[in-house]
Amino acid sequence: MTLHLPDANGTLRAYEPRTEPLAVSGGSAFTSRTVFSAAHVVADPYADTTPDGPAAVDWDATLAFRRHLWSHGLGVAEAMDTAQRGMGLDWAGAAELIRRSAAEAKACGGRVACGVGTDQLTAGTLAEVRAAYEEQLAVVEESGAQAILMASRALAAAARRPEDYLEVYGHLLRQSAEPVILHWLGPMFDPALEGYWGSSDLDTATDVFLEVIAAHPDKVDGIKVSLLDAQREVALRRRLPQGVRCYTGDDFNYPELIAGDDQGFSHALLGIFDPLGPLAAEAVRVLDTGNTEGFRALLDPTVPLSRHLFQAPTRFYKTGVVFLAWLAGHQSHFTMVGGLQSARSLPHFARAYELADGLGLFPDPKLAEERMRSLLSLYGVNR
Repeated sequence: MTLHLPDANGTLRAYEPRTEPLAVSGGSAFTSRTVFSAAHVVADPYADTTPDGPAAVDWDATLAFRRHLWSHGLGVAEAMDTAQRGMGLDWAGAAELIRRSAAEAKACGGRVACGVGTDQLTAGTLAEVRAAYEEQLAVVEESGAQAILMASRALAAAARRPEDYLEVYGHLLRQSAEPVILHWLGPMFDPALEGYWGSSDLDTATDVFLEVIAAHPDKVDGIKVSLLDAQREVALRRRLPQGVRCYTGDDFNYPELIAGDDQGFSHALLGIFDPLGPLAAEAVRVLDTGNTEGFRALLDPTVPLSRHLFQAPTRFYKTGVVFLAWLAGHQSHFTMVGGLQSARSLPHFARAYELADGLGLFPDPKLAEERMRSLLSLYGVNR
């Protein structure tokens, strides 16, 4: 049946939903790339919560979604920005998420890497920032998961010079039990991270970032770069020490960065691979055969959806990710921790639905259509 979807001008236009999903299936681990999906959390819709109170998580649905990603061969990047760290999920909730997800990974043979940050703090001295990082690193390592050292708002506020970053990260890398992933999250994802690595000049910041890695190459498995600048990422990965991976976090340019060139390629750790999981996995398996054109043919058409979800203000991309999980049947409701389901407009949701439906992302297109229709009705669209 025809849906009437509102555009940015408030005009309703007719849309005929797709009737068949894209045919994809699970499979074995990838051989040419290491690929993580940063996964969202599912809120408990029946909890009596407030936007600034502790998150109430539906653990069964949250872990079921991780099993879905693992079943397609993807790794799970846990307790990251996509899981609403600092935007609804506090450290206590993140620690519980890390423990549960790591245990689930062990039970089903999935790969998991978990975010280590400082969100116990709103502000603090360098010593307090370092102690907060240490507390979180211990939780992740005790769970048996790989650690991802995330960018810290508290460190960005406390640091006065590049040497402060070198000291804090050097201390953490010296004591880490296993090689970690370093995460450089740009201010488009979190404005509080402006000037990270001691400078707002990206060339200067890149030099400091590389100095951290060069001092401890044996303790850095890889870097995740989320700057939405493909040329800068390529230039950065060409300067990495031998054996240090680049995991693209560029949700605008990921197909070309993963495909790579004659001088190298990026692995992936992406929020967009939450809704794209099965399709992304299918594309990487094609790439495993050496068929770069086939990989790009599958993944290039997904870029308009990703650019739509991650449009400014980029930090609200999680709303679109959870919206698509609801439409796809991975959760029974469209509720988010912190009430973040209100962060995007009806025209934004309508376009996200249209793009995802066009790609065949919904396992049950009829269910997605019915849920989209119910949302339209809630907003007063009755035809």
